[in-house]
Amino acid sequence: MGRPRTNDDTVKDRLIESATEMFATRPRESITIRALAAAAGTATAPVYSLFGGKDGLIAEVRDRAVAGLSQELSAVPTSDDPVADLYALAVAYRRWGREHRHLYTVLFGGVQSFDPSGDVGAADPVRPLIEAIDRARSASALSGDATSIALSLWVTLHGLVTLELAGALDTATAETTFRSAIPAALRGWAVVPRDPLTGLPGGR
Repeated sequence: MGRPRTNDDTVKDRLIESATEMFATRPRESITIRALAAAAGTATAPVYSLFGGKDGLIAEVRDRAVAGLSQELSAVPTSDDPVADLYALAVAYRRWGREHRHLYTVLFGGVQSFDPSGDVGAADPVRPLIEAIDRARSASALSGDATSIALSLWVTLHGLVTLELAGALDTATAETTFRSAIPAALRGWAVVPRDPLTGLPGGR
């Protein structure tokens, strides 16, 4: 009978959970491997054997956050109305942030950068957003550069979620603001009908 494993998945999960909370609430430079291990109730050796050190543990936390948000957004069904789909994606984004506040803070607090202008991989959380924007542009529901649309929507959404998680907005205020701000951000990119005679906005 072999020796029992000490650096098993349970230890790995405890380290990731402890690291997620610490990186979300403390400056990265102040977090030592000893502190990470102590918070997880283990020795420092598993940090090296499981992750190769603090940087590897940070990468694992980041990857878990990316995967979680990507899974949440990818599960949003598509419909014949891409603008409605964008609103549904915003709802899912906010829900995930509220349910995983530490992962959200780690993901968008400096450990992981958000770059809608970069390459969109299969597991990138921004992919469903870009795809919905592209469908909205193809349907002439939205007009403009896809990256600019994505950024404007994300800035609005991220600001709201960040304020809500920080306690600056209570749930009722955040909900009311969400229901008005997200549609307003989308309307800003809506195709404006033009008068067939003058070419000016306001045509039927």
